Amino acid sequence: MKSEFVLAFNEVLEEKQLPRDVIIQALESAMVSAYRKAVTASAAQHVEAKLDPETGRFVIYAEKEVVDSVVDNRTEVILEEARKVDPDAQLGDMVIVESTPKDFGRVAAQTARQVIQQRIRDAERNDQMSHFEKQIGEIVSGVVQAINREGYTIGLDKKAEGILQQNNIIRGERFHMHDRVRALVVEVKDNPRNPQIVLSRTHKDFLRRLLENEVPEIFHGIVEIRSITREPGERAKIAVSATQQGIDPVGACVGLRGVRIQAIVRELHDEKIDVIEWNPDPVIYISKAISPARVVGVYLGEGNSATVIVPEDQLSLAIGREGQNARLAARLTGWRIDIKSVIEAASELIHTYEQGEDVVLTHETSGEEIRITIAELFADEEENIDKVRAVLAKKAEGRAILPEEIEILNGFVDRVEKRKTAKVHFSVADVLKMIGRKGLTQEEIEALSVQDSGLPAHVCEILENNGYRTFDDIYNVMKNDPDVMFKLRGVTADDMNDLTRIVTFVSKHKAAAEPEPVVESEPEIEEPEAEVEVTEPVAEPEPVAEVVEEPVTEPEPVAEAEPEVEEQELSMEDIFNSVSNGLMKMSDYEDDDDSRMDIGYSKPSKKKKKKKGVEIEYDPDSDSTTVRRKHKRGDDDWGW
Repeated sequence: MKSEFVLAFNEVLEEKQLPRDVIIQALESAMVSAYRKAVTASAAQHVEAKLDPETGRFVIYAEKEVVDSVVDNRTEVILEEARKVDPDAQLGDMVIVESTPKDFGRVAAQTARQVIQQRIRDAERNDQMSHFEKQIGEIVSGVVQAINREGYTIGLDKKAEGILQQNNIIRGERFHMHDRVRALVVEVKDNPRNPQIVLSRTHKDFLRRLLENEVPEIFHGIVEIRSITREPGERAKIAVSATQQGIDPVGACVGLRGVRIQAIVRELHDEKIDVIEWNPDPVIYISKAISPARVVGVYLGEGNSATVIVPEDQLSLAIGREGQNARLAARLTGWRIDIKSVIEAASELIHTYEQGEDVVLTHETSGEEIRITIAELFADEEENIDKVRAVLAKKAEGRAILPEEIEILNGFVDRVEKRKTAKVHFSVADVLKMIGRKGLTQEEIEALSVQDSGLPAHVCEILENNGYRTFDDIYNVMKNDPDVMFKLRGVTADDMNDLTRIVTFVSKHKAAAEPEPVVESEPEIEEPEAEVEVTEPVAEPEPVAEVVEEPVTEPEPVAEAEPEVEEQELSMEDIFNSVSNGLMKMSDYEDDDDSRMDIGYSKPSKKKKKKKGVEIEYDPDSDSTTVRRKHKRGDDDWGW
């Protein structure tokens, strides 16, 4: 039969939900305090207590000095008693011996009650603190226990209480007693009585955690949340991207017939949620962030600003109620967005043209003022300006505008805005020219960061995330295998053009750093050691190849040095295969849409068909055909 102590001990464990060791430690500490109070022991004396959980018996051990005769039983012990504990004890030594007073259980029950309760409360509070500190940023579920003007008191696990204030509640939400509520743990504050756990349903991470719970692809990392912003109870925008090919990130979040996103909408009190696909190109990213409005063009301006042009009937939708859609798009992308209709943008450009004043902008990199003249901004637009004026006048009169006239406005605005944008942003070629004028050494050029190259910010981020942080890293990869760069997610053909400019820039400085070879004033043209000429009589039915030595003739004057020639014996079938292979080699890296840039492989030109891997000459005097293979000087085949 279990003792009353064991039953009470187990009841405390179940009620407080604390570890067994914590309760035992609290009881032992209380017994030590009771012993010190009962015998008025010094605080410097070492005292410890041991509890037997099966019987409930306490044993007190105290440190005492070994003496011949005991004067103070609290601090002294005779040698015989000390050697029962430590056989090697000597006079003057300090030993720990049992010192449990008589009737200590009754005395301890009276004196240690408050200490035990306080120790258990402290242990319970520390357990709550450690548990909910690990839950910061996670969703917890609780029951409404109290309602007041400041908010709600939510009962949580571990008998803890959370505070859900009015500013952390979605507008329009109402909860009643004993309603179950889910919220995000924002902060855990230490309090002398109980830890203060701050909850929120308006935090953007609350929406993030709901998506992780409802969308398995996000939980497993197949779909990644790139950015998220919301106005609680009104609207939210989420940018997602897939980490694996063949995955539709938007479709994964929405679910079949919208079942996944609708579950989140109901939890957020019918908050509207726009899910868009993240794109490394800020132009595409901003145009998608303005959804559901349709965008005509996005033009990146000074600093971190962008101008978005939308159709006239899409302007109110793009801005949103009280500017909500534009505000959320700006938060989502991190750009300052100015939304204009096509009519408004065209009117402003015509007003600028009529004033005739130069446009002054600030360059994003150098910070210098850039002055754009009217002639530069409206080059070759004289005829279009009259057409635009006619369309604007028609709009001012309230007449309907035809689709063809809308296209005229769109094209005019697009061309002028692009000219303005080109002046504000330096191209990679311009940046490389400025770097070349600084007179840097080869080591300094190789150590330059990709951020200093003039590449777009999203391309620099892609390169750095894949370990390509300097000019030298780009040079080494592009020289070995350019396709490695082209396969990176987010790198386009235009970006490959810019990367090739960087490689060419580094190559030129590498060549300049090497010692220049000694060049003779009149280089001699040496005859190949063994030249073989293949001749085939045309008139005879069975052509026989004969080996003849090519006569030594005076070299003809040429404009540039001819490549070295190696002659060998070939049949007509070999000649045909050689020519075919040469054409295939030249077209291996051609792009169908001509959008991918030349990264070391040149396209075959219609005007220069003779520059192939094989040269064929026919000698009418000897009625023979000579085949020569051409090899470029040096081993570098990349053409940097």
